[in-house]
Amino acid sequence: MADETHARQLVVFTLGAEQYALPIGQVHEIIRYDEPRSVASPIAWVRGVISLRGRIVPVYDLAARLGLDSELREHTKIVIVEAGSETAGVIVDEVDEVLTVEETDFEEVPGADSELIDSIAKLGDRLVVLLKPSTIFAGLEELALA
Repeated sequence: MADETHARQLVVFTLGAEQYALPIGQVHEIIRYDEPRSVASPIAWVRGVISLRGRIVPVYDLAARLGLDSELREHTKIVIVEAGSETAGVIVDEVDEVLTVEETDFEEVPGADSELIDSIAKLGDRLVVLLKPSTIFAGLEELALA
Protein backbone atom coordinates (compact mmCIF):
# COMPACT_ATOMS: atom_id res chain seq x y z
CA MET A 1 0.00 0.00 0.00
CA ALA A 2 1.33 3.43 -0.95
CA ASP A 3 2.23 5.81 1.84
CA GLU A 4 -0.33 8.59 1.61
CA THR A 5 0.23 11.88 3.34
CA HIS A 6 -2.84 13.87 4.24
CA ALA A 7 -2.97 17.62 4.36
CA ARG A 8 -5.49 20.05 5.81
CA GLN A 9 -6.35 23.48 4.47
CA LEU A 10 -6.63 26.08 7.21
CA VAL A 11 -7.75 29.68 7.44
CA VAL A 12 -5.08 31.30 9.65
CA PHE A 13 -5.90 34.41 11.66
CA THR A 14 -4.45 36.51 14.46
CA LEU A 15 -5.87 37.04 17.94
CA GLY A 16 -3.68 39.24 20.09
CA ALA A 17 -0.10 38.04 19.64
CA GLU A 18 -1.01 34.48 18.60
CA GLN A 19 -2.02 32.74 15.40
CA TYR A 20 -5.03 30.46 15.28
CA ALA A 21 -6.72 28.52 12.50
CA LEU A 22 -9.99 26.94 11.52
CA PRO A 23 -10.49 24.21 8.91
CA ILE A 24 -11.34 25.89 5.60
CA GLY A 25 -14.22 23.48 5.04
CA GLN A 26 -16.07 25.02 7.97
CA VAL A 27 -15.34 28.66 7.11
CA HIS A 28 -18.31 29.91 5.12
CA GLU A 29 -16.94 33.39 4.44
CA ILE A 30 -14.91 36.28 5.87
CA ILE A 31 -16.53 39.69 6.14
CA ARG A 32 -15.46 43.17 7.16
CA TYR A 33 -16.14 43.90 10.82
CA ASP A 34 -19.38 45.71 11.46
CA GLU A 35 -20.57 46.26 15.02
CA PRO A 36 -23.08 43.51 15.85
CA ARG A 37 -26.52 44.50 17.12
CA SER A 38 -26.41 43.99 20.86
CA VAL A 39 -28.53 41.26 22.42
CA ALA A 40 -29.01 40.59 26.10
CA SER A 41 -26.82 37.65 27.09
CA PRO A 42 -25.35 36.46 30.38
CA ILE A 43 -22.31 35.19 28.42
CA ALA A 44 -19.57 37.83 28.13
CA TRP A 45 -18.21 36.61 24.78
CA VAL A 46 -21.57 36.83 22.99
CA ARG A 47 -21.25 40.16 21.14
CA GLY A 48 -24.63 40.26 19.38
CA VAL A 49 -26.10 39.44 15.99
CA ILE A 50 -25.67 40.55 12.39
CA SER A 51 -27.90 40.18 9.37
CA LEU A 52 -26.09 38.21 6.70
CA ARG A 53 -28.10 38.34 3.47
CA GLY A 54 -31.32 38.36 5.47
CA ARG A 55 -30.25 35.64 7.91
CA ILE A 56 -29.66 36.49 11.59
CA VAL A 57 -26.24 35.19 12.65
CA PRO A 58 -24.87 35.35 16.22
CA VAL A 59 -21.41 36.90 16.62
CA TYR A 60 -18.94 35.82 19.27
CA ASP A 61 -15.79 37.49 20.57
CA LEU A 62 -13.34 34.64 19.98
CA ALA A 63 -10.54 36.30 21.96
CA ALA A 64 -12.80 36.60 25.02
CA ARG A 65 -13.96 32.99 24.52
CA LEU A 66 -10.31 31.86 24.64
CA GLY A 67 -9.41 34.17 27.54
CA LEU A 68 -7.22 36.50 25.46
CA ASP A 69 -6.94 40.28 25.34
CA SER A 70 -7.86 41.80 22.02
CA GLU A 71 -9.17 45.10 20.73
CA LEU A 72 -10.90 46.18 17.57
CA ARG A 73 -8.48 47.28 14.85
CA GLU A 74 -8.62 48.50 11.28
CA HIS A 75 -8.19 44.93 9.97
CA THR A 76 -10.68 43.26 12.35
CA LYS A 77 -12.85 40.71 10.53
CA ILE A 78 -15.80 38.44 11.25
CA VAL A 79 -15.24 34.86 10.14
CA ILE A 80 -18.54 33.09 9.42
CA VAL A 81 -18.16 29.51 10.65
CA GLU A 82 -20.46 26.56 10.05
CA ALA A 83 -20.33 23.69 12.51
CA GLY A 84 -23.03 21.09 12.08
CA SER A 85 -26.36 22.89 11.95
CA GLU A 86 -24.94 26.03 13.62
CA THR A 87 -23.69 29.12 11.81
CA ALA A 88 -22.00 31.89 13.76
CA GLY A 89 -19.54 34.71 13.27
CA VAL A 90 -16.35 34.96 15.28
CA ILE A 91 -14.43 38.20 15.62
CA VAL A 92 -10.72 37.95 14.78
CA ASP A 93 -8.02 40.63 14.73
CA GLU A 94 -6.90 39.89 11.19
CA VAL A 95 -7.15 37.05 8.68
CA ASP A 96 -3.61 36.21 7.61
CA GLU A 97 -3.72 33.48 4.98
CA VAL A 98 -5.01 30.13 3.82
CA LEU A 99 -2.44 27.38 4.35
CA THR A 100 -2.16 23.75 3.39
CA VAL A 101 -0.56 21.92 6.30
CA GLU A 102 0.68 18.33 6.19
CA GLU A 103 -0.77 15.98 8.80
CA THR A 104 2.78 15.30 10.08
CA ASP A 105 3.11 18.99 11.09
CA PHE A 106 0.32 18.69 13.68
CA GLU A 107 0.91 17.81 17.33
CA GLU A 108 -1.34 17.29 20.34
CA VAL A 109 -1.34 20.15 22.81
CA PRO A 110 -0.35 19.02 26.30
CA GLY A 111 -2.10 20.98 29.02
CA ALA A 112 -4.38 22.86 26.63
CA ASP A 113 -8.16 22.93 26.69
CA SER A 114 -8.74 19.98 24.38
CA GLU A 115 -12.41 20.86 24.21
CA LEU A 116 -11.59 23.97 22.16
CA ILE A 117 -8.18 23.12 20.70
CA ASP A 118 -7.67 20.35 18.16
CA SER A 119 -3.90 20.53 17.76
CA ILE A 120 -0.95 22.81 17.02
CA ALA A 121 0.65 23.07 13.61
CA LYS A 122 4.42 23.59 13.66
CA LEU A 123 5.32 25.66 10.61
CA GLY A 124 8.99 26.51 10.74
CA ASP A 125 9.34 28.79 13.76
CA ARG A 126 5.58 29.49 13.88
CA LEU A 127 3.00 27.71 15.98
CA VAL A 128 -0.59 27.86 14.75
CA VAL A 129 -3.34 26.66 17.11
CA LEU A 130 -6.07 24.73 15.29
CA LEU A 131 -9.46 25.29 16.92
CA LYS A 132 -12.45 22.94 16.90
CA PRO A 133 -15.33 24.92 15.36
CA SER A 134 -17.96 22.58 16.80
CA THR A 135 -16.98 23.45 20.37
CA ILE A 136 -16.32 27.18 20.00
CA PHE A 137 -20.00 27.90 20.44
CA ALA A 138 -21.17 24.60 21.85
CA GLY A 139 -22.85 24.57 25.22
CA LEU A 140 -24.25 28.10 25.08
CA GLU A 141 -27.55 26.96 26.53
CA GLU A 142 -25.84 25.36 29.53
CA LEU A 143 -23.65 28.43 30.07
CA ALA A 144 -26.64 30.75 29.95
CA LEU A 145 -28.36 28.74 32.65
CA ALA A 146 -25.30 28.63 34.93
